Amino acid sequence: MARVAGSETLTARMRMRWHRVRVGVRRAGVDYFRGDGSDWIALAALALTIPAIVAGTIAVPDWCPPAALVLPVVLGGLLLRPASLLLLYSGSAVGLIIEAAILGPYSEGTSRVTPGTILLVGAVGFVGLIIAQFRSRVGVPWRRGGTMLFDLRERIRVQSKLPKLPSGWHREMALRPAGGQSFSGDFVVAARTNGGRTLEVVLTDVSGKGMDAASRALLLSGAFGGLLGSLPPHQFLRAANGYLLRQDWQEGFATSIHLVLDLDSGDYELLSAGHLPALQRSAGTGTWEEKAAEGPLLGVYDGAQFDPIKGTLRPGDVLMLFTDGLVEAADRDLTEGMDRLTGAADRYITSGFQGAAWHLIEAVARDVNDDRALLLLCRA
Repeated sequence: MARVAGSETLTARMRMRWHRVRVGVRRAGVDYFRGDGSDWIALAALALTIPAIVAGTIAVPDWCPPAALVLPVVLGGLLLRPASLLLLYSGSAVGLIIEAAILGPYSEGTSRVTPGTILLVGAVGFVGLIIAQFRSRVGVPWRRGGTMLFDLRERIRVQSKLPKLPSGWHREMALRPAGGQSFSGDFVVAARTNGGRTLEVVLTDVSGKGMDAASRALLLSGAFGGLLGSLPPHQFLRAANGYLLRQDWQEGFATSIHLVLDLDSGDYELLSAGHLPALQRSAGTGTWEEKAAEGPLLGVYDGAQFDPIKGTLRPGDVLMLFTDGLVEAADRDLTEGMDRLTGAADRYITSGFQGAAWHLIEAVARDVNDDRALLLLCRA
C-alpha cells in the first residue's frame, strides 16, 4: 500500500510540474506576442537555426548557400530587442567563420563564403539593428504595431459614425483620405442631445493631410467627442479653440463647422470656425443656397467669437457639409468646385440621396491628393 501511495504521489507531482511548465510557457508566449514579455524564446529558436543552416551549408552547399544565414538575421530584426539581436549576430558571425574554414577559400570554387556573402549578411544585420532600435525607442513591438494602427483606424471610424435618426430623416457620410491611405485629417463627431431631440454634428478639417494630420485628428476627435453634448452648443467651438491652443502645435490650426439641428421642427443653427459654407437645397425652389457662418480658425488666437446663422430644413430639403478637398483645386476656383458638387448632387434627388455621399466624392474629387469628407442630411 505504501508503495502504491508513493507511486501515486510521484505521479501527482510529475503532473503538477508538467502543468506548471505548460502554464509558464503559454504565459510567456502570450506576453511575448503582446509585447510585454522577454524575447528569450525567439532568441533561443533563432539561435538554434544557425547551427542547422551551417550544417546544411557544409553538407549541401548548392542547396543551402552560405548566404542562407541572412534568414535568422532578418527574423531577428523583426522579433528581437537590440541587446538580444547583437547576441544573434555574434552567433551568425561565428557560423560564417566556421563555414569559411571548412569550405575553404572562395577562390577555389563556387558555394564558398565570399566577400559578397559577408557584405550581404552584414548589411541586412545593420538594417535590422536600426529597425530594432527604432521599435525599442517607440516602445511598440512589430507584433503589436500593425494591430495598434488598425485599432486606431477603427476608433476614428466608430467616432465618425452618425447616430440613428428618427423616421423622416436620412443621413449619409463619406470620408476619403489623401493618397488612398487609411488615416485622414478630416473627421466627424456627432451626438443626439436634449433627450434625443437635437442632432449635433461637427465636421473638422485638421491642417495637413493624410498621415501627417492623422495623429492630430485622432487626438482632436477624442477631445471633441467628449466636449460635444457636454457643453451648450454655443460654447463648443470656444472650448475646442481653447483646447487646440493649449496643445501648442507648430501647425496646429483646424477648420470646423458645427450643426445643431432640431429633429422635430427642422430648425438648425450653424457655427463655423473658418470652415467652408454649407449648402442647402430647397425642395420648393430646386436651388442650392450657401449657408456661411462667421468665425476664425481654431487654434489661432484666444477669445475668438463664433456667430451662428439659422435656417430650417423643410420636407424635401437637403443640407451638405464638406471639407475643402472636395471643392478646391489648383486648376479651378472655389465657386466652380461648389457648382460641380451641386450639379452632381442633383442627380440623386429622385433616389433620396441613398448612397450618394461616396458617389459624389468619386464624381467630383476622385483623384484629388487631399483628404475629403462629405455629410448629407435629408428630410423626407
